[in-house]
Amino acid sequence: MDIDKLDEWSNFAEKMVRAAGKKVVELKRESLVEMTYKKVGELVTSADFASDQIIRDAIEKCYPEHRILSEENITKEINKETFKGPLWIVDPLDGTVNYSKNLPHFAISLAIAIDGVVWVGVVHSPELNITFIGIRGRGAFCNGEKISVNGIKALSDAVIGTGFPHDKSQIKEALTRVNKLATHCRDIRRFAAPTLDICYVASGLLDAHTESLAPWDVAAAGLIAREAGAKIGHVGIVSESTPFELNGEEIVYATPGIFEDLLILLRKK
Repeated sequence: MDIDKLDEWSNFAEKMVRAAGKKVVELKRESLVEMTYKKVGELVTSADFASDQIIRDAIEKCYPEHRILSEENITKEINKETFKGPLWIVDPLDGTVNYSKNLPHFAISLAIAIDGVVWVGVVHSPELNITFIGIRGRGAFCNGEKISVNGIKALSDAVIGTGFPHDKSQIKEALTRVNKLATHCRDIRRFAAPTLDICYVASGLLDAHTESLAPWDVAAAGLIAREAGAKIGHVGIVSESTPFELNGEEIVYATPGIFEDLLILLRKK
């Protein structure tokens, strides 16, 4: 891949998530946010759509030959064809509930993949004032400083991030996972913004993160974690219709020293 192209995409992605971040903060401060719910009770706001529109308009102007996969604009079933060619993958507002409650843990995520391989990913949290960037083969960065996972070796010392599904019919499996983590690790955290949680693993603030996620949750953050030295795997057998780097089903991101032990724990019946 042309280095100049990676720099171009990285600069573009950072510019767009910052612009979208500025917009969602402005909407909240001006009390212009409208709230609705998706079919499984997942909150979505007018800020989600405003952020998506900013990013979408810019991609369509600058890269008209590229396609877009965004959480807020899914018009057809996701399958192998979805990931062919150049594809921008967008989470316009991750942590929407936090955003609606004036909690600062929310972010905008943008990545570009070609045939399912992610080359650039950016995660920006406007109220925390942090921007994570991953460039394939060139490392991961937070606010311009190179980052890496920590060197923890014992699962009993680990602090691990996790999350819960919006669909309450799936909550039992999540609670089983939490019970395993809480009884075998030092502690758990639930910030409810997985793009940031995964970046926290990349920067050594968390030792691992695990839950079932969508492609837009893991596209940018997953690249950032890999470039920072995290190991990635799945608890169970996952669908082959989604490329490995974009498959968030029962995903585990962990510092290498606890990765195998964590997978063994999570796979126990």
